[in-house]
Amino acid sequence: MAAEVLVVEDEPDIRNLIVHHLTRDGFRCDTAGNGTEALTRLRKGLPDLVVLDLMLPGIDGLEVCRRVRADPTTAALPIIMLTAKADEVDRVVGLELGADDYLAKPFSPKELVARVRAVLRRARPTETARPLAVGPVSLDPARHAVSVSGRAVELTPKEFDLLHALLAAAGRVLTREHLLNRVWGYAHADMIESRTVDVHIRRLRSKLGDAERRIATIKGVGYRFEKE
Repeated sequence: MAAEVLVVEDEPDIRNLIVHHLTRDGFRCDTAGNGTEALTRLRKGLPDLVVLDLMLPGIDGLEVCRRVRADPTTAALPIIMLTAKADEVDRVVGLELGADDYLAKPFSPKELVARVRAVLRRARPTETARPLAVGPVSLDPARHAVSVSGRAVELTPKEFDLLHALLAAAGRVLTREHLLNRVWGYAHADMIESRTVDVHIRRLRSKLGDAERRIATIKGVGYRFEKE
């Protein structure tokens, strides 16, 4: 069955443009014109991904994202945030709240479709992947489960994929460019800011408790998960 995308956008022309291109590429689409409508729609059933505008009337996109991530039933729902603001702070706040990716307006509809496909691809666990354990951190791709010293840890799909990549590297340093390709699915690092990697690393560390120190920053290169 085709993946379903909820498009949350208050501008009818932009909303219709997004729906047109996603539908043409085989996706099923539902829509919401504001944050309240989006949250109501999500309570009725989960789509496979949400395209969420930042500037919405009433409850804005950042608050919608925060509420989605705070609810266990929607916490793992992939989100691509759309923003008309050029200020990096707005994009970073969205990523820190749990958005999996962002796209600044005006954007290419083809790029949006490509990013939707990339995020969906990374959000689906690889059933044949083996469980990994490094020190107190355990990760099971088939169950999409992570624990630290036996304590379950809730991660967003992107955080999960990022940790998976670091653990699978078995102590090797992974560059930001490699992580952008592996986790975000982009062949060229300039398609998305490397700042995105740093934001997600910071959020991942905050959830790992005492194990956060095992994610080492290799200045000017990238990141490594320490075995000891």
